[in-house]
Amino acid sequence: MDDQEDRWIAASASALLAAEYEQVPIEALTARRPGLPLATAYRVQKAAVARRIAGGARVVGHKAGVTCKAMQEQMGVDEPDSGVLLDDMVLPTGSAVARSALMQPRVEAEIAFRLGCDLAGPNVSEDEARATVKEVFLALEVIDTRFTSWQITVADSIADNASCARVVTGSMVPLSVETDLATEALVVSVDGTAVVTGAGRAVLGDPLRALVWLAGRLHRCGDGLRAGQLVLAGAVHASLPLEARSTVRARSPHLPPVELHVR
Repeated sequence: MDDQEDRWIAASASALLAAEYEQVPIEALTARRPGLPLATAYRVQKAAVARRIAGGARVVGHKAGVTCKAMQEQMGVDEPDSGVLLDDMVLPTGSAVARSALMQPRVEAEIAFRLGCDLAGPNVSEDEARATVKEVFLALEVIDTRFTSWQITVADSIADNASCARVVTGSMVPLSVETDLATEALVVSVDGTAVVTGAGRAVLGDPLRALVWLAGRLHRCGDGLRAGQLVLAGAVHASLPLEARSTVRARSPHLPPVELHVR
């Protein structure tokens, strides 16, 4: 890569971090650079994450995004993306988030994992992925965009760390050999009223396939999933607007519920 490209990547990462800090959105990167390659977008993401780490943040996992048809249709894309989870993004169930701390937030219910051992390589099988899972749990992911609107491409989302803002984790339980995550049915309620449902199969046919996809993507850039890390498999439904003075809750038959309060 030439110096001009490196400078553009560094400037884009700085602009995204400044937009979040100052809560002043910026124009989508693809508005100025149509056809932005996904590989370049991931370099912007990596540069921004590196700045956060230099500032004291710690990597605690990864997220797969846009893994269900509903989200792909909502975003106008046909492939997943991924982002990095940092420790200051993760909150336990029952936590409160200030709406004023966010820009254009939306919320998604997901099945998520905590890994018991490393998972890396180009051709990981579903059985191998399942064997790495120490615990499974429900999560509410708050996505947000640092761009002027949600009319963005997958390249914009990738550069913006796959639009991840906060992750609320439910209680974690061991993944039983009998548990069929593809058929696990999630119900999302807002202020006590059920508003959307989705099953695990909405995520690439089975949430475990998100682990397979992530391991492959990370392998291509010389990385992998590590023991102890959290992994979000992706939403089972189209994202919902996140409003102030509301409570969002997700439940399913075999996993403990997860709840988020918005001030």
